[in-house]
Amino acid sequence: MKIDLTDTTASKINKALVKGRRAIGTPAVGMVLTLVIVTDEENAYDALRAANDASREHPSRTLVVIKRVSRSPRDRTKSRLDAEVRVGADAGTGETVILRLYGEVSDHAQSVVLPLLLPDAPVVVWWSVDAPRDPAGDPLGALGQRRVTDSYAAEKPVHELRSRAESYEPGDTDLAWARITPWRSMLAAALDQIDCEVVSVEVAGEEANPSVELLAMWLADRLHVHVRRAVSAGPGLTQVRLETTGGPITLHRSDGAMATLALPGQPDRAVALKRRETSELLAEELRRLDPDDTYASALRFGVDRLGGIPSASQRAEASARGPESLPVRQKVPDSEATAEPAAPARTSAPALPSGAAGSAGDSDAGRPTPAQMPPVKKADS
Repeated sequence: MKIDLTDTTASKINKALVKGRRAIGTPAVGMVLTLVIVTDEENAYDALRAANDASREHPSRTLVVIKRVSRSPRDRTKSRLDAEVRVGADAGTGETVILRLYGEVSDHAQSVVLPLLLPDAPVVVWWSVDAPRDPAGDPLGALGQRRVTDSYAAEKPVHELRSRAESYEPGDTDLAWARITPWRSMLAAALDQIDCEVVSVEVAGEEANPSVELLAMWLADRLHVHVRRAVSAGPGLTQVRLETTGGPITLHRSDGAMATLALPGQPDRAVALKRRETSELLAEELRRLDPDDTYASALRFGVDRLGGIPSASQRAEASARGPESLPVRQKVPDSEATAEPAAPARTSAPALPSGAAGSAGDSDAGRPTPAQMPPVKKADS
């Protein structure tokens, strides 16, 4: 059921929601959270489809905020709110309200959203595109317990990771981080099967894919070894190679679906490592509403501390910032990029505990935690 409201108010929207629920015979509210999607007209359809799919696992009230650009100075001074209310089959398993804001009201979207939030229910804010530099400081972001961004949608993903590290607050997360959950789970399980020392790591993937950087930062932060970031043709993440005293451990995926895991002294095995849809990533982030300390630690490790030869776009970015701002990763010569680093790069690492791949219970088994994966000392995109 769809109800269109033109030049309306939050009060009228709430009345339309009640009317819609009664019309379809479900007057009770059975939703577990409010999901606020901030997007533009171009990306609204894809974002809403992903939210509807995720709502099958997390019934929610979805508020889609679209700030429309006025064509003339006169229109910019006029405030107008148009809404489309969807309930029943048109809104997945919850309720959907599409809010189109015109004029000055666009600068005060939080005043429109606040009366529409479900009472006594958590709030998650997701920017599908054009996330603010400081999500927690944004007026809409301040309403949420969790703030979801996607650095992959940014024009300069690596620069976006630096911004996320600078402005991080508990509750921030990134869909680029959710994309590597299966990789992190698989690597933790692999290290749990052998007893060896990890010497160095190489992570390869597409050039403009922040998930590759995040996985490399996570490995460097957890294992305290030299991690080299290599560029491949993709799709997405293609390979992780861990050099150990017992031989190399390799997880290679060339087609974006199936990967090959090679362990020393064991036959190669095929593992499912499919690239997931946005709806699956969003559903994963909605499973836990507490701060993700593992993500925070990896993010704060710093993308500039990774080793490897910079790509053309990274060299151009560093050149624009000035010679004094050249990051560490750009100073690693090619001859040193694959060499074993000096101490303390070598770390003694027993196989990670069997629970290393878990996080917040069985419902989120693919997300490791700092307690389950301590920094190794002595022997997922």
